[in-house]
Amino acid sequence: MRVGFIVFRLAGAAAITAAIVGQYIHSLNFRALHGIEENGVPAVNFFSFFTVESNILAIAVFLVGAILLIRSADPDPLWFGVGRAAVTAYLATTGIVYNTLLRGVQVSEGATLGWSNEIVHVIGPILIVIDWLFAPGRRPLEWKHIWIVIIFPIVWAVYTMIRGPFVDDPTQAALNPDYAGGWYPYPFLNPVTSAQGYVSVAFYVALIAAVIGLVGAAVIWASRRSDRWPLPVPKG
Repeated sequence: MRVGFIVFRLAGAAAITAAIVGQYIHSLNFRALHGIEENGVPAVNFFSFFTVESNILAIAVFLVGAILLIRSADPDPLWFGVGRAAVTAYLATTGIVYNTLLRGVQVSEGATLGWSNEIVHVIGPILIVIDWLFAPGRRPLEWKHIWIVIIFPIVWAVYTMIRGPFVDDPTQAALNPDYAGGWYPYPFLNPVTSAQGYVSVAFYVALIAAVIGLVGAAVIWASRRSDRWPLPVPKG
């Protein structure tokens, strides 16, 4: 099993890396085809998607996890166990939100690389959940670790809403004649286009926060149910 999951993690890291790099190169080519300037904003926007950031974190988890398995570290160090739990919650939430709220949402024709999109929104989340449930090394976590899990999404949401109104996105300006400035990674976070403005945005932010919290709680619960290692389940 250990060797199998070393290969599994390396393959997962390679697949997600290929998806992110492939989409980034595709985006560069797409902008070049439409004569859109590269002023740095599109690149920052690309790496401001929660999906992209979650998948980059998943690459790190898979690579570090593979190294720990090679070194026969069992159970995982606490810092890795908590980080792995957090990333599992983020990527699982990414899959849930995309496939319930965003699948089928129209974007600029030709801007999205299909196979890459499926890896970061479907295959990556499935792989990280399988890894969490079945890979060796998972240790019981305390319920207080849920607060660590939710820190990054809160910081991301604050960053997104503060930055959004001040971004003039050349891609949107070139392709959308109704573009009025500002940039938000997901349409439900844009107070200008949302039906009820910031009320709608607040609803979706609260909804996603609740999903992340529930998924994070499920991830921690799964760790505490494990009887694979002779470790006491911590109280609290």
